[in-house]
Amino acid sequence: MIQATNISLRFGKKALFEEVNIKFTEGNCYGIIGANGAGKSTFLKILSGELDPTTGEISMGANERLSVLEQDHFKYDDQIVLDTVIAGNQRLYDIMKEKDIIYAKEDFTEEDGIRASELEADFAAMNGWEAESDAASLLNALSIDNSEHEKVMSELPDTDKVKVLLARALFGNPDILLLDEPTNHLDLDSIRWLEDFLIDFENTIIVVSHDRYFLNKVCTHTVDLDYGKMQIYAGNYDFWYESSQLMIKQMKEANKKKEEKIKELQEFIQRFSANASKSKQATSRKRALEKIELDTLRPSSRKYPYVDFKPDREIGNEVLTVTDLSKTIDGEKVLDHVSFTVGHDDKIAFVGSYGIAATTLFQILSGEMEPDEGDYKWGITTSNSYFPKDNTKYFDSNDTIVDWLMPFSPEKDATFVRGFLGRMLFKGEDGLKKVNVLSGGEKVRVMLSKMMMLGSNVLLLDEPTNHLDMESITSVNNGLIKFPGVVLFTSQDHQFIQTIANRIIEFTPNGMIDKVTTYDEYLDSDEMARKRQALN
Repeated sequence: MIQATNISLRFGKKALFEEVNIKFTEGNCYGIIGANGAGKSTFLKILSGELDPTTGEISMGANERLSVLEQDHFKYDDQIVLDTVIAGNQRLYDIMKEKDIIYAKEDFTEEDGIRASELEADFAAMNGWEAESDAASLLNALSIDNSEHEKVMSELPDTDKVKVLLARALFGNPDILLLDEPTNHLDLDSIRWLEDFLIDFENTIIVVSHDRYFLNKVCTHTVDLDYGKMQIYAGNYDFWYESSQLMIKQMKEANKKKEEKIKELQEFIQRFSANASKSKQATSRKRALEKIELDTLRPSSRKYPYVDFKPDREIGNEVLTVTDLSKTIDGEKVLDHVSFTVGHDDKIAFVGSYGIAATTLFQILSGEMEPDEGDYKWGITTSNSYFPKDNTKYFDSNDTIVDWLMPFSPEKDATFVRGFLGRMLFKGEDGLKKVNVLSGGEKVRVMLSKMMMLGSNVLLLDEPTNHLDMESITSVNNGLIKFPGVVLFTSQDHQFIQTIANRIIEFTPNGMIDKVTTYDEYLDSDEMARKRQALN
């Protein structure tokens, strides 16, 4: 159990939280949701003690241990992988190290023996004898092989460091588990494993995530953070969304009935207030009018950009043919004689942990990279737009957003571009911001604006939901579902893939799997599982 009492946090005159009172209890998983900048990650830092609130206090159950998914991937670069995980339970790790020091002494004293006995008792009570095997099991479940366990953290790639930090947070059955974006940088198999782990976890979980499928799968409660206040709803993300929309609808309908009643009473008072025989009734109606209060409907701070890809030309039957494409990067063969054909109804998700293959393919298909072997041919009716995973080089400019977008605009008019930007949540003078100072989410919205302006009938999108809040992800998701052209895309967002794709291509280190199917059917297929196992 962990409880926040009268928590407020102010930066100067701005209040991020005001008098927040909330209790998180054992056996539940709470998903904290809210617009970007609402303070979700900041609230986790207050719960963990990393950040002090302006007022209020955080309390936990007696002798309970709190564990946090850390975000600094380089913090433990000088430590052994297995030790990094075990140190997630710092008390247990300290006991292990103190024991080692005592037993290594050549002049072992009576006091050392007494202290060792005390440590052994504590060690056994904390299941210390299983610590190494438990840590190894977590790492193996996250696809960190035994051969990596004794390496120094700095030797691991960043994607594996993320997994080690996750294993560290999960290790030792903590009483309270705080997870900030735990699915970021995880491959899809690891995400599925984490979902199952959290579903079976019996203590308290508090999670922040932009992955709607993940929240729906693991959360028993949803915590809505809006305007510095928090409200708990029983149920997962979809249940919160439906119930919150229903509440707004009911409030609007109730207000409409009250407004009709007010109008009726006002008309009666106006007609009969001067009539002696009706004056008592008019006075009575006036009192009734004064008692009617309309429910205050404060608009949510959440904002949804308007994402609508409209192709200028209908696509023909011949879209794309890829023949024996090969590419080697830094001595590694990333694409090895890749061949496939794209039809005019295809929306293809490229999935799997071997993400560099899809990124390389998209760079080749967009003309940004040449293949070593093979070729590809676009159909005569096609036009394509490319959304890169790394957009840094595109924004290395002092141009304003308006000037940057102008070459792609169908109308070479600043007013038109500004109006377009307004739909993408760039208000007023935002269009005059320099593109080289934009945040990650702002850059994504500018890239999407460019793609919409181009009116292409084929979209190549490499991780388009990175850096976006849940509202923007929903808008992009819906925009691609409606899009009448062809989509080739990568994503780590399960719901995004499931609702858009009608065909799945998975690159593995030893080959490619291509299946016309939905994503859920692909993951649940025993046949596909056998193929993946054979090629990995």
